[in-house]
Amino acid sequence: MRYRKFGRTGLFVSELCLGTMTFGGEGMWGNIGDLQQAEAEKLIGRALDAGINFIDTANVYSAGRSEQITGQALKNLGVARDDVVVATKVVGDMGPGANQRGMSRHHIMASVKASLARLQLDHVDLYQLHGFDPATPIEEALRALDDLVRQGHVRYVGVSNWAAWQIMKALGISERLGLARFESLQAYYTIAGRDLERELVPLLRSEGVGLMVWSPLAGGLLSGKYGRGVQAEAGSRRTHFDFPPVELERAYDCIDAMRRIADAKGVSVARIALAWLLHQPAVTSVIVGAKRVEQLDDNLAATGVALDEAELAALDAASALPPEYPGWMIERQGEARRRQLAQAGVPAR
Repeated sequence: MRYRKFGRTGLFVSELCLGTMTFGGEGMWGNIGDLQQAEAEKLIGRALDAGINFIDTANVYSAGRSEQITGQALKNLGVARDDVVVATKVVGDMGPGANQRGMSRHHIMASVKASLARLQLDHVDLYQLHGFDPATPIEEALRALDDLVRQGHVRYVGVSNWAAWQIMKALGISERLGLARFESLQAYYTIAGRDLERELVPLLRSEGVGLMVWSPLAGGLLSGKYGRGVQAEAGSRRTHFDFPPVELERAYDCIDAMRRIADAKGVSVARIALAWLLHQPAVTSVIVGAKRVEQLDDNLAATGVALDEAELAALDAASALPPEYPGWMIERQGEARRRQLAQAGVPAR
């Protein structure tokens, strides 16, 4: 297991992060997993033994049950607090009240206390806005998060599922007001869904923001169980919960290319999909979730898969995004200057 610097901070996190969306099984989350305490503890214990030091959860996962299970597991396993980086999130709907959702100061302050109680912790290492709330000014949310950092309840703050312009606006506000800034983005990214490379990846690299990848196997689509003419197993997640949305023809092209490499290396398609992400320079940590220890073990083994330049080129060709404005115009107009930079031995911006 390798460890990567987290954003612009001095914190280091494992290149794989254990996701806990499969814990609890309450409501809609039962479509993803329904692991209870003993089963979840086996996964957490196995992940920690393999060198994972990063665990991600959220208050909305199974209406708080995932946080409860995670916190109790860390306690039962005797995990030292400094040995694990715990991340959770706020914004999602936590009840019927008008103020039980969103990124208002009211909801953030109430939610962090509830999350800490469920996790049985005195602080969380990373507190993330789980989505964008159009009803709350960004400055209000950032001031609330900064207060939590200053009070010691939160070490770092991050964001999930925001657009590039929203993140950049928030970074500007934080710099102008001297507030704790977003150190990470948690976003959907797969070889079959590379949309964030258009605007988000350039932003992250420019501003030194870390990237946590959720659903790296596209909800199981890239696990090797699916493909052109392949009948998925009964009970497979995609057969009853078709999320996240994927353009299937491009995904099947990717699966075909990955399967050729996987067969040549004697590994699973899932390992190739995860290894491809681990080779992307913008990625800090890839969140893996599992319902069985065997699944987790296969995901862990992706850290040992090396892809050479030819293999990466083949995968990039199969998964390339179609040109989109203004990207194709920026590429065209910047060609001469990129040649000058290359001749001078200077990397392009």
